[in-house]
Amino acid sequence: MTVEAKICGLSTPETVDAAVAAGAQYVGFVTFPASPRHVASVEALRVLGSRVPSGVVRVGLFVDPDDALLDEKLATGAIDLLQLHGSETPERVAAIKARTGRAVMKVIKVAAAGDVERGIAAYSSIVDRLMFDAAEGTLPGGNAKVFDWTTLSGRSVPVPWMLAGGLTPANVAEAVRVTGARAVDVSSGVESARGVKSIDLIRAFLETVKAL
Repeated sequence: MTVEAKICGLSTPETVDAAVAAGAQYVGFVTFPASPRHVASVEALRVLGSRVPSGVVRVGLFVDPDDALLDEKLATGAIDLLQLHGSETPERVAAIKARTGRAVMKVIKVAAAGDVERGIAAYSSIVDRLMFDAAEGTLPGGNAKVFDWTTLSGRSVPVPWMLAGGLTPANVAEAVRVTGARAVDVSSGVESARGVKSIDLIRAFLETVKAL
């Protein structure tokens, strides 16, 4: 079973290069000012995105974005896939997808098994992908929190999906075993300090995933 990996919250050329070189299929850029991983300027986003070769999907993480923010960030040419990590309604997600013409991934925050069911029912007919992440934490993502993986065990999800929430090089193999995830997302689990990506941990995570 091939498992794909996304390294999220990249904000420096060195860590983007390391993620690509080590085999990440997705790289993520955060456009949320409250996050320590926020890529503040459009020029910085443009530069980071330009370093990513074709074949690696560039993901922009947004939290309840308005149209102006989406337009500004998409104009950089640095984003292929929109990750909606806020409280966007199905109607808003559909409108964003129609307006931007970009593929969209909606994040489902999981605190209990019912959240998985509700998220699948509400969004799977609209989006290109889903992501299941832990509901706990002060930020929409990147909180190093794990949720109960058994809520996804044996679950049929009608669209491709990613597993997120507290994944690390040490626990990702078990997470995939329990959930059956074919794609995983990491941010805080490859950091040496909050918001500071570690090239060694990025490589370790991707090597572990590659070996699954």
